[in-house]
Amino acid sequence: MTKQQGDGGRRPPGMTDVARAAGVSAQTVSRVLSGHPHVREKTRDDVMAAVARLGYRRNNAARMLSSGRSRTIGVVTLRTTFYSRALVTSGIEGAAQAAGYTVSTATTASLDTSAIEDALSRLTDQGVEGIILSVPLIHTSPRLEELTRATPTLTIDGSRTDATEVVAVDQSLAARLATRHLLDLGHETVWHLAGPEQWLEAASRREGWRTTLEAAGRAVPPPLEGDWSPASGYRGGLVLGRIPDATAVFVASDEMAFGVVRALRELGRRVPEDISVVGVDDIELAEYCAPPLTTVAQPFAQMGELAVAHLLRYIAAPETVPEPASVEPRLVVRASTAAPVRE
Repeated sequence: MTKQQGDGGRRPPGMTDVARAAGVSAQTVSRVLSGHPHVREKTRDDVMAAVARLGYRRNNAARMLSSGRSRTIGVVTLRTTFYSRALVTSGIEGAAQAAGYTVSTATTASLDTSAIEDALSRLTDQGVEGIILSVPLIHTSPRLEELTRATPTLTIDGSRTDATEVVAVDQSLAARLATRHLLDLGHETVWHLAGPEQWLEAASRREGWRTTLEAAGRAVPPPLEGDWSPASGYRGGLVLGRIPDATAVFVASDEMAFGVVRALRELGRRVPEDISVVGVDDIELAEYCAPPLTTVAQPFAQMGELAVAHLLRYIAAPETVPEPASVEPRLVVRASTAAPVRE
């Protein structure tokens, strides 16, 4: 008897095994795993459930040789330790794996167009079928336009070139939700610790904060500047804590908000009794801040899933006109905000 391949002498499950378990044909399994748009949702769910149950894994190398397709999605992301960026990439990887694709990541150390061009070039040289540009692209260039026309490309930070499709969170709405929450609690105005000016999402949050205050007829304090890090939040908190009439602050990220809360505590300013604090992102640590942080949640997993789904449709029909898709943020109220204490 010939020993079969696989762990314990048993062969790994094949496409016919998946088809049998899902009650469909092998051709249907292939269509589902290829991201074909014309498959019923229930059929797709049944096939993916069978894939997960059997632990079926596709042979990418053999498939590329036979089809000429890499079944790989490229992701360009900024080299950073920010927690929110890791959550977006994790969402993309999970959704891509469920669709039968692998992910190749190219990181860039800066937002210069030349650095992004280099990252895109590295991915196209690998033969990726599509690219998700997970950086806040403010400026474009002829080379960037050329690269994104050559390979279906999608951005998830609100930026776009002439050839990209967009999946983005409405960052202006995130700022409006946070600012309106603080005004509704009775605060006369809201201070703002902003993210870096060269980031589109920071600019959108700053604008949403400013327009909300103006629409309410409130004074607009000068924004404080941060760089997304807890250290910059701490520095901003040391400034804010020394402003006697500051009772509320909207911070452009949870990680900066952690630094703000620490600085206020060191200065003897209580949160929320003296100053209410709202962040953005709703990362896992926000719930465990002291006090638990009120924040505007961004659906990172949903963004990843939506980005992959849109990119696969774009790959299947690159002649279609890209349409932006927006994901709405959600206010999560915790103990770091309250009505101002009246003297």
